[in-house]
Amino acid sequence: MSLIDEDEALIAAALNGSAYAWEKLVKRYESKIYNYGMRLTGNAADAMDLMQEVFLGVYRNLHRFRGDAKFSSWIFRIAHNKAIDMNRRKRLMTASTRVIDGEESDVLDSIASPPQYEPDTQIGEQQQNGQVLKMLSQLPMEQRLIVELKVYQSQTFEEIADMQDISVNTAKTRFYTALKKLKVVSEENHALS
Repeated sequence: MSLIDEDEALIAAALNGSAYAWEKLVKRYESKIYNYGMRLTGNAADAMDLMQEVFLGVYRNLHRFRGDAKFSSWIFRIAHNKAIDMNRRKRLMTASTRVIDGEESDVLDSIASPPQYEPDTQIGEQQQNGQVLKMLSQLPMEQRLIVELKVYQSQTFEEIADMQDISVNTAKTRFYTALKKLKVVSEENHALS
């Protein structure tokens, strides 16, 4: 049984009230959605919030899944929309709370999320992932989303275009423009080190 067929069977069972089927769907996609959120936001708490919002949206709207596209495309479309909404909310919050009692809000952020220490074996990998996240964060959201979907989720340009409701050529243009920007940022970072 292919993943697509298995997804369809799990969806049908979940719609009929099977908690086991729903849990299996969540387990299948939770790490993908979390990683997607992590690369978009660069923040574990925001990635977790995004993942929760996505699965809440999927749960509430599972009956609307028609099966025209793959379930993975559908769930990433929801994740894409939720990420854009989260980004808008975050920009509004940042703009409205730029200064709190004369203190920059970055101070509050650093207190709210203290650094987490990992074993030495993961430090190099974390630093490299941090550099990638930092470079990705310099891209506009629409380009960052396409890089995430193409590189990390292995989606085709057709699937990306469908998820984002854009043409295939627009998806390709955004992707290659993002790669050019990432190359420039990478070269600048390399020159500084």
